[in-house]
Amino acid sequence: MKNIVILISGGGSNMAAIVRAAQQGNWRKTLDAQVAAVVSNRPDAGGLAVARDNGIATEVVDHKQFESREAFDAQLALRIDAHRPSLVVLAGFMRILTPAFVDRYRGRLINIHPSLLPAFPGLHTHQRAIEAGCRFAGATIHQVTQDLDFGPILDQAAVPVLPGDTPQALAARVLTQEHILYPRAIAQLLPTL
Repeated sequence: MKNIVILISGGGSNMAAIVRAAQQGNWRKTLDAQVAAVVSNRPDAGGLAVARDNGIATEVVDHKQFESREAFDAQLALRIDAHRPSLVVLAGFMRILTPAFVDRYRGRLINIHPSLLPAFPGLHTHQRAIEAGCRFAGATIHQVTQDLDFGPILDQAAVPVLPGDTPQALAARVLTQEHILYPRAIAQLLPTL
């Protein structure tokens, strides 16, 4: 069985979309895969309750309890490894990971970013796309490398930028596509692991 461990920091809407897709697509049977655990760096992350409600193991590694990024990442890796992951999925995990952590999961660590990479890495992507006069924005699923929001692109979804768009309105439209895009990219990737 290929175990998927999902890392979150907040409400977990992309995590919930992945869990729904795994259940509806019967990934246990069709892909020999399951969402084995959800891990958060924030004890109050709303997505933890969603995971528990779906019978998924949850873990919390509170980054505020560690003196260094390296110490946090080392403990995070231990908690992840307890679930024997084939794939580690960042779904709104708002921490920059150390090179050692990224190397540990090389080729099986993926992220979603709310822009059409390589455009607009980092934060405030929707505002930046509007200010740049882009006609399209979107989301990208990519393998994680040591460079922030950079790595082999696995899938993308484009969303038009509409006249008068606000960052919030654009973000909402992009998010609906993220919920389709992320499960699809994972389902396509799993047979190659």
